[in-house]
Amino acid sequence: MQVERVDGAFVIDAALIGELLDVSAPDVPPLMRDRTITCVCETGIDADRDTFRLNIFHRTRHVRLRVDATGRVLQRSIIDLGEAFSSWTRRATGTGMPRPFTSVSSAD
Repeated sequence: MQVERVDGAFVIDAALIGELLDVSAPDVPPLMRDRTITCVCETGIDADRDTFRLNIFHRTRHVRLRVDATGRVLQRSIIDLGEAFSSWTRRATGTGMPRPFTSVSSAD
């Protein structure tokens, strides 16, 4: 299984993340540790109840996996913002790398 739900959290196979982000599977864990690869999980509501969007970011790529409560992938998409985004990011941050997006909070 490439996506599993374990104790309420999703575990995604490094081979799948690597394939979607165009990096080698062995490089995925260290890239996640140093926050070069980041992710955000969104919980569906109303008609999307019991589904989740797993958003994974690396450099100019954004992967979105829509999964059910068991981790079965229902839909996937990959957006590569490419060199135009990379150039803009270098100018905006002075680093050439997008700033990692590591968490989401919402007001209750």
